[in-house]
Parts: sequence; structure tokens; C-alpha cells
Amino acid sequence: MIEEKKCPLYKKCGGCQLQNLSYAEQLKFKQRKAEKLLGEFAHVEPIIGMAEPYHYRNKVQAAFATARNGKIISGVYQSGTHSIVCVDSCLTEDRKADEIIVSIRNMLKSFRIQPYDERSGSGTLRHVLVKRGFKTNQIMVVLVTSGPIFPAKNNFVKALRKEHPDITTIVHNINPYQTSLVLGERENVLYGTGKIEDELCGLTFRISPRSFYQINPVQTEVLYNTAMEYADMSGREKVIDAYCGIGTIGLVASKRAGEVIGVELNRDAVHDAISNAKRNGIKNVRFFCDDAGEFMLGMAQDGEKADIVFMDPPRAGSDECFLSSLVTLAPKKVVYISCNPETQQRDLRFLTKRGYKVEKIQPVDMFPHTNHVETVVLLSHKKADSYIHIDVEFGEGEGKIPVDSIAKRAEAYKPKEKVTYKMIKEYIEAKYGFKVHTAYIAEVKRNLGLPMYDAPNAVEELKQPRKHPTPEKVEAIKDALRYFAVI
Repeated sequence: MIEEKKCPLYKKCGGCQLQNLSYAEQLKFKQRKAEKLLGEFAHVEPIIGMAEPYHYRNKVQAAFATARNGKIISGVYQSGTHSIVCVDSCLTEDRKADEIIVSIRNMLKSFRIQPYDERSGSGTLRHVLVKRGFKTNQIMVVLVTSGPIFPAKNNFVKALRKEHPDITTIVHNINPYQTSLVLGERENVLYGTGKIEDELCGLTFRISPRSFYQINPVQTEVLYNTAMEYADMSGREKVIDAYCGIGTIGLVASKRAGEVIGVELNRDAVHDAISNAKRNGIKNVRFFCDDAGEFMLGMAQDGEKADIVFMDPPRAGSDECFLSSLVTLAPKKVVYISCNPETQQRDLRFLTKRGYKVEKIQPVDMFPHTNHVETVVLLSHKKADSYIHIDVEFGEGEGKIPVDSIAKRAEAYKPKEKVTYKMIKEYIEAKYGFKVHTAYIAEVKRNLGLPMYDAPNAVEELKQPRKHPTPEKVEAIKDALRYFAVI
């Protein structure tokens, strides 16, 4: 029996939309939501809830401000606003993280550190981010300031560590921009290594300030175990982990697969993924910093195959570019993990119209007390419903095909060799001495109006801007296309 708890800030905060319901009622609500959105594709299994649905968040971030009465406050933005609701403790957040944030808030006055003011642009401290490894109990504190100067930082770190000696590392992050993003690009380590570790599904993972790591580690293991069960690997499969982050899904899959390729645009996350593979002694995994859609398109163009693709996109879902590339690569199975069944519904409609069938759907409650629900969906490549048997008679006479005629046609027909991206890259490197990216070749082909095979949208704008090829590389690519008689 779960002890139901009520939050006094429920109506002010807006973060826990379902706090007015019992946990059993919350699960029923989420089950209906999953069935309504995804039931058109297949049977939706009963949702998997938590035994203890409180204090599950291993990552806590707080914004800082000065109230009208001059008091320093910290907490969360009220839903749909930039007004801060002061929070001392939260029923979904890690207790230790909340304690550390309150301590920092109380220390600011004595160190004469002012919170950042969005309207005037004055002040120093913008946010505090705390990450804790639930298995290792390692703690990271990230202090986000509006500029590079942090007053009395050494003494501040000493005072904070004295109050909370279990803190493992402290990082100073600099975010000088008017943005909704919490973290900036620059950071300095004030104490420790700037990283922490945690354990998940029997593996150890390194976590940096800006790398993505699942917020609810208890349910993450449920989620990933479900994904592995759906993939049903024999140990020989070639697997792609798209949107791989720090490599969690790919590394878990590596124990059951023949080869795993992880693709991620966040360079810091890729570095962590490579480190995580080494840390766990895993050698059948490779990680690439690239756009996953473009990477899969390049594989398809080079004649490479994949048996299984794991995809865990952001809340906005996948774009048509990625999905078209996925269809072009045509893996036997796709395991689609989603934190937003609304965008997942859209993506599943795209895939089911292009050769895939939804086999299984499993909702998991990753975020109790909120209206969010995580789902794992297994898709398989459709097989032919029926086969037509045709008997052809060769020889002479009415209704028969002359053998000599067939021989002559076969001799005359010489199929054109398929030109792959790999062939183009090798030609350019051999002749010009430099390498070109698959995306550059695709861009030049698109600008020349050449066909993009089954993925006409696969070279649309990337999620992160990438430089266009130099005139030198454009000419080299055109030369290669002429050499292979593409143009």
C-alpha cells in the first residue's frame, strides 16, 4: 500500500499536474492516454508503475531571484511563466539535492552574492544544478553564473563542502546569454573531477554537467529491460543506438548484440559514451558525433545494413529527415522509446505507411504525479502477405520464350554499378588528399537536383548548424560525381 502524500505548492508550482489524484488513479489516467494515442496501432499493455513514487528525480535544478521584499528565493518557474515559486523540498526531487540548494541560498547573503535579475541583467547566480548517483551516492553541484567572475569562489566552495562533505564535485558554469537554457558552453571545475558516476543495468556511467542521463534511474532500468526484451537479440545483430546520449541504451544492448553503433550530436555526451564503454570493458561498441539521420542515410548509400535500431528522441519526437533515413536503411526491427506519445503517434503513422508494423506497446510511469508517460514500442519490417507462383516455359513454339532471345538480352544488359558515398569519399581522398563528410556530398547532390533515393528530405537543416562545404570541396565532389558518371 502506497502512502499518499500531498504537496503544499501543488497549485502554485504546476509541475505535478496529477497531484490531486491518488497514485492508482494517476496510472489509470496514463493508461487511458496511451491507449487513446497508440491503441490504433496495437494492443497497449498495462502500465508499469513505481512501488515508491516519491523523491525519484536524481537531477534537480533551481532558479535564483530576489523577491520584492529583498529576500533571496530559489525554486522552479511557475508553469507557463518566469515567476519563481520558492521551494525548500519537493515530493519528486532527491531530498539531498534539495538540502544542498537551500544551503546555497542561505549562504549567498554572507558572501554578498546577488541572484541574477533577468530584467536588469545585474546579479551573479542564475541557477544551481545538482545531480546525484543513486547507486554510487556521488553528488555534483553546478553553479551557473551570468559572467566569468564568481566572488570568493574558493571560500564559497570550502563553506559548502563543510556543510555537505558528501559533495563529490563542484563546477562553475558560465551562461551570459538571454536564454531559456540553464547551462552555458563554458565551465570551470572548482572541486573534484567535474564528473560523477552512477550504475544502471549492471554498468557504470560517467555523467558530466551537460550530458543527458535519465532522471528516474529506478524506472529507467524497467524501461531499458523492456526495450531489450522487445529487441530479442541473439548475440549476432548489428545495432544502431540513435540519439545515444552518453551511451546508456547502446551499452546495455552490447551485452546481447554482435555490434553496436551509437550516434549523437552532443560532443560532450559522445566523449562520455566512449569513456563509459572503456570503463565497462565493452569493445563491440563504436560512437560517432553526427546527426543520426544523416549517418543512417550514409550507411544505406554505402550498402551497409542494420538489424535493429533503438531510438529515444527528445519530446518533440523525430523529424521527417530522420524517419526517411530510417526507412531507407530498413532495419528488421525498430525499438522506439518515447517520452511523448503524442509525437510518437505521429512518427508511428509515418513508419507504418512505409513498411513497418507495430508489434508491442508498453507504457512505463517514469514521472509520477506529472501527466507525462513513457512508452516502448516494437516495430518490425512487414513481410509479404502472399506469394505468386509463376511457371515460365523456355524453348520453341507458341507461348514459349526462345532461349537464344534471353541469352542475347542478358548479354546486352549490363546494369550500372551503384555509386556509394564510400566510393566518392575514397576517390576524393586519393586524388585531392582530404576527406569530405557524407553531409557535404548529399548537399552537393541536392543542389545539383540529383535524386536522393528513398529519402528526399534527408539533407534538410540539421538540429545543430554545420558549416557548408568549401568551394574546393564542392569542386572535388563534382569531379567525383563526373568520374562515376553520376552527372
